[in-house]
Amino acid sequence: MKLSVIIPVYNERSTIEEVIRKVRAVPVEKEIIVVDDGSTDGSADVVRNLAGNVAHVHCSRVNFGKGAAIRLGLTYVTGEAVIIQDADLELEPNEFLGLLDRLQSGDADVVYGSRFARKNRKVRLVRRLANGFLTALTRLLYGSSLTDMETAYKLFRTDVIRRVRLRSMGFEFEPEVTAKLLRLGHRIAEVPIDYNPRSVEEGKKIRWTDGVKAIQWLLKCRFCPICELTAPQAAEAPKPV
Repeated sequence: MKLSVIIPVYNERSTIEEVIRKVRAVPVEKEIIVVDDGSTDGSADVVRNLAGNVAHVHCSRVNFGKGAAIRLGLTYVTGEAVIIQDADLELEPNEFLGLLDRLQSGDADVVYGSRFARKNRKVRLVRRLANGFLTALTRLLYGSSLTDMETAYKLFRTDVIRRVRLRSMGFEFEPEVTAKLLRLGHRIAEVPIDYNPRSVEEGKKIRWTDGVKAIQWLLKCRFCPICELTAPQAAEAPKPV
C-alpha cells in the first residue's frame, strides 16, 4: 500500500528538515507532499531546498490555515492511503507502521493514532481536559468510541477521504473530518501512539479559540443535511496563491 504523507507547514523552520528526514526513513513505499502555508520565518526556503527529497512542494504567499493546506495537499495524492504529518516533532513518524498495519487488517476505513489510549504524564492537565471534553462531545453526538478526536495522526484510505466534502480552513479540520466520517458510516479504529507535546513558547499554535471552533463544527456537522457531507469531486482545495 503506497502511503501519501501530507505535511502542512507554517513557521516551522527549526523542525521541518528533521521531520522530513524522519518521514523519509520510515520503511514503507511513500510520497511526501509538503504545503507551506504562507510561512514568514523562512520555512518555505528550507522546504524548497529539500524539494529533491519530496514528491511535491507547494508554497503559498498567504496563510490560509491547516485545513486549507491539507485540502490542497490532497489534490496531489497518488497513494492508496494518506496520513497527515504535522511539521513539528510532537509525533514520531515511525508510528506510521502501526497505523498502516491496522488499516490493512481490513476492519477499518480510517485509523487514528490516539495520544490518550495509554497514560501520558507529559500532557498538561488543562490540555488533557480540553481534549477529553471535545472527544466526549464527539462520542455523545455521533455515538463513537474514540479516545482522541483531535489527534494529528489520521490515516485514511484515499478513496474514503476523497468522498468527504471538506470546507474548514484552520485547526477545525480535525472535528470536521471526524464528524463527517462518522455520519457517513465509515469505520474509525484507533492505535495508541506516543506524544511529546510542546508549549506555546516552543511554537505550539493552537489556542483556546480553536476549541470553541471545534465545538461549533461538531454541532454544525451533526445537524447539516447528509448531502453536504459528500464531495462532488475527488478533493476540494482553495485556489493556490
